[in-house]
Amino acid sequence: MNKKTIAILFGGASSEHDISAISAKGIVSNINRDKYNIVLMGITKNGEWYLFNDDISMLPEDKWLGSKSLKKAFIAPDSSIHGIVTDTGERIYLDAVFPVLHGKNGEDGTVQGLLQLAQIPFVGCDATSSGVCMDKSITNAVLDAVGIRQAKWCSFSKYDYMKDPESCIKSAEEKLGYPIFVKPANAGSSVGISKAADRKSLAAGIETALREDKKCVLEEFIEGNEVECAVLGNNEPIAAEVGEILAAAEFYDFDAKYNNPKSQTLIPARLSTEKREEIKAEALRAYKALGCEGLSRVDFFVRKGSGEILLNEINTIPGQTPISMYPKLFEAVGVPYSELIDRLIELALERGGII
Repeated sequence: MNKKTIAILFGGASSEHDISAISAKGIVSNINRDKYNIVLMGITKNGEWYLFNDDISMLPEDKWLGSKSLKKAFIAPDSSIHGIVTDTGERIYLDAVFPVLHGKNGEDGTVQGLLQLAQIPFVGCDATSSGVCMDKSITNAVLDAVGIRQAKWCSFSKYDYMKDPESCIKSAEEKLGYPIFVKPANAGSSVGISKAADRKSLAAGIETALREDKKCVLEEFIEGNEVECAVLGNNEPIAAEVGEILAAAEFYDFDAKYNNPKSQTLIPARLSTEKREEIKAEALRAYKALGCEGLSRVDFFVRKGSGEILLNEINTIPGQTPISMYPKLFEAVGVPYSELIDRLIELALERGGII
């Protein structure tokens, strides 16, 4: 069998740098080594690129940066190279890239654009879809346009807020009422999110969000179940089981997700079969509307009382850590992690280098 050479791209200049390294370890630990030659490429928090060829136990907590194996390198945008160039001029041909870069500078279309210029197949959504899904205000606008239900929302830029904070706050209060969730438009894993109960906490939440991004999104509070659905595929995507989040904190922020052991996930969600099927259908509709390919995790609220399904957000590079929902949801429908990774790479190769 001719093995394919796959680069696993991890780290990144992102608030989710550390989670990315743990996700990369999960993928490398479960990938089929009989089918694939693995090249590990790490990006530091400052944006430096290195080849890493050492024990994968070094990936978490940036221990990999102390490895003697590190070699400066980058993925060339030149399509004739079709891979990596090291600082000594060595070239490494790549059949595909698995970008495991959560958040900014990796999940937002930046790396995807580089790989499209290089014409190297890669796992996940293309540059356009990645950018649209990363920016919550643009995602919300597209969902409104195609009639997918979501919480009431509004958005404004840092420039507009600094110019007239009183007007921005007043318009949000009138449209949404309290409590209000405040989010950076572009961030991942609930970084920079807060829940405001009054004007003072709303102003503080906006300032927190705008430290993470130049634009923020404000949404009405939805009381109900918080559920997630994993989707896989290119032209004919499929949805896995629906899982439910039981956050240990008031809401599922970064700390509740990764640091608080009291947070729980339930698979399947505590919903009827009919309601879960409805969520799957809506997840697939959103996936197609936003131009997703490869994989995404689509998150919803199910409103208490009415059972109304409201799309919360879509993640185009969902976590691959031991506690991450995406692989668990496919395991629940009989797709083990190693097979899931294999299918994701096959989907990338099927699509090919995007011109």
